[in-house]
Amino acid sequence: MADSSDMKLIIIIVNDADSDPLLKDLIDDGYHVTRIASTGGFLRRGSSTFLMAVEAEKVEKARQIVYDHCSPSVDPVLKKVTLFVLKMDRFEKV
Repeated sequence: MADSSDMKLIIIIVNDADSDPLLKDLIDDGYHVTRIASTGGFLRRGSSTFLMAVEAEKVEKARQIVYDHCSPSVDPVLKKVTLFVLKMDRFEKV
């Protein structure tokens, strides 16, 4: 078990059109990402959910990569990305 006091869980929900280039850049920048196909929202459009356990000091860089790929949509009803950053009580790699 790793000491997770300095670890954060980032959950990124992104529309399918932005998911492949975003995933590539996150991986190219050294982040380990788990991708899950998901659907949600009022319009039931396809999306991807990314899960990333990262050191606290790397959160801002990951957030910037997300924002670089997912600039605001012209249509205010359609959100391009939702991002959560959570504290982690425990982190294990088996």
